[in-house]
Amino acid sequence: MAEQYGIVGGTAREIAASVEGGVADGALQPGASLPPVRRLAEELGVGAGTVAAAYKELRVRGVVVTLGRGGTVVASAPAVTSRRPPRVPAGLRDLAGGHPDPGLLPVLTPPARVEPVPGSHRASPRLAALEDAARAWLARDGVPTDAVTFAHGALDCIARLLSTELRPGDAVAVEDPGFHHLLDLVTALGLRMLPVAVDDDGIRPEALRSALRAGARALVCSPRGQSPLGARFTPDRRDELLLVLGDFPDTLVVEDDHNADIAGADAVTLTSGGLPRWAHVRTVSKHLGIDLRWAALACDAATLARHDGRMLLTSGWVSHILQATVADLLTDPEVTRLVAGAARTYAVRRDALGAALGERGIASHGRSGLNVWVPVRDESAVVNGLRTRGWWIAAGTRFRIASPPGVRVTTATLTPAEATSLADDFAEVLADSQAVYGG
Repeated sequence: MAEQYGIVGGTAREIAASVEGGVADGALQPGASLPPVRRLAEELGVGAGTVAAAYKELRVRGVVVTLGRGGTVVASAPAVTSRRPPRVPAGLRDLAGGHPDPGLLPVLTPPARVEPVPGSHRASPRLAALEDAARAWLARDGVPTDAVTFAHGALDCIARLLSTELRPGDAVAVEDPGFHHLLDLVTALGLRMLPVAVDDDGIRPEALRSALRAGARALVCSPRGQSPLGARFTPDRRDELLLVLGDFPDTLVVEDDHNADIAGADAVTLTSGGLPRWAHVRTVSKHLGIDLRWAALACDAATLARHDGRMLLTSGWVSHILQATVADLLTDPEVTRLVAGAARTYAVRRDALGAALGERGIASHGRSGLNVWVPVRDESAVVNGLRTRGWWIAAGTRFRIASPPGVRVTTATLTPAEATSLADDFAEVLADSQAVYGG
């Protein structure tokens, strides 16, 4: 509890730093309550306004949240703690990470020779060969390519887009359930999340309208391969969403098409609908290699200027060695065939688990991507029950804001034979859970 951790400081900055230090070293765990403002002010001999200012600073930085009468507590995923995933216990089959199958990835071959250049690449940050390849890649799926640039991966790109467009306290509409690293990022930027419910066809139009009416200034969504639900846009759903967005023309719409070539679903993009403010982010780490921290960004002219202006002031450009590597991979016919085969394999594995669960009366979601989402009554009971049977899966709590509980199973390396065994164990665990909690 916070009362057992000695918060110190005589100024708002010192008090905030003390709390932040406690969170970073684990003395203050997620959900721990901080002392009421007046009580802490009396203990430290400072004014209540000083403590209130410290708490406000911590809220803006995503370290704490205020729960009304519940007081101020450490955030569930505070922005100062490690985001590294927990170590997988020895002997368990890891189906929790969301990663591709290494056996379906090409061997990375950096350029054999890199000539030195005078000065820096700020004047020409993009290799022409990769820019041409990226334009062709995006245009193939109907994404406008008048303005294209690069970034260091999807989250790097989205962070830059949101930080240049919004200010701390502004609201962002996000998928619920959604990608846990994105949810953490939005909080770390000091932004508010407005959850938008997701079904098999992607974000739901009525939920999006509610979030936009509530003040969301940006929307971040996945057109296919959505994590964790595996949703993908249909043409009808895209048209319904565009009708909603048409009433909110100032909204920045960010599409994260992070596993485009292996999603197992056709490209259906909101960017084809003539939106005033939009960005489409596409990466290669899922189908070409997780060490390729590169993203292509297509967007409107104003968004491009803001993104590149901020990037030039910070990292400047994406390594040209990395760019040359990606350009060679994107234009290699043999790699293209390998990726197409990987997409088919992932679809077989994903569908095998969904079918096996369905045969046992267990509902699941996963129409695209590398994961299957299974609604459950008690996440902990299912995760722990499967752990005792040799499986390591992800509890849904880190993916959810207001949506019902569930668990995520990564099927990227799961063979159809294993899917049958997992479904059998899943059914047993659910039966045990029903016996404990009632039917």
